Amino acid sequence: MRKDHLKGIEIIYEDRDIIVIDKPPRLLTMASAAEREKTAYHILTDYVRKGAAKSHKRIFIVHRLDRETSGIVIFAKTEAAKNCLQKDWDNTEKRYLAVVYGKLPEKSGVITSYLAENAAHVVYSTKDKSMGKISTTAYKVLKETRDFSVLEIELVTGRKNQIRVHFAESGHPVVGDAKYGKKNDVHKRMALHSLSISFLHPWNGRRMLLESKVPNYFTGLVGNIP
Repeated sequence: MRKDHLKGIEIIYEDRDIIVIDKPPRLLTMASAAEREKTAYHILTDYVRKGAAKSHKRIFIVHRLDRETSGIVIFAKTEAAKNCLQKDWDNTEKRYLAVVYGKLPEKSGVITSYLAENAAHVVYSTKDKSMGKISTTAYKVLKETRDFSVLEIELVTGRKNQIRVHFAESGHPVVGDAKYGKKNDVHKRMALHSLSISFLHPWNGRRMLLESKVPNYFTGLVGNIP
């Protein structure tokens, strides 16, 4: 295992098949219509090519994090590795850490709803099964302060903006979430972090568990997290 830093990205693990990074907040995983170069994909492509623009080496996107979400993202070095990881994605275990507003009445639980997206790219829950996709989020409260709760979250499904929507709709939005959170939130960074991922390696089939460190931003909000 290695830990390298390049352009703000920490490489948590790398071998011949995969690169696993700790993505900083405000960095896109892949290009959008408005931003094509300041992305984790572009930075890592340049990294595997060692700056040689004509190199045929490339990386493959396995999954994504929201731009404002920090933490673990897996990239593949071959198309075969990407296909293998995506084929087994339902067996991949993803844990997140979030700081949300208020105190939840239930200290652990499961939120399930059908999530749909409107024309403005806002995700919301609907009772219409034909419009939305079933989405399930499991959580456990790790710590409470006067204003916040620290949650450990397991994504049972991985829909777009799922964690953010589920907790915003429950009245406990993620701190710093400009899209779904409190209006005029004084916190400008979103407190959502992909903490760990457990998956089957695409070459040898062994289960791997990779973890990232808790961001200093979180401990600045709530102190030490158990």
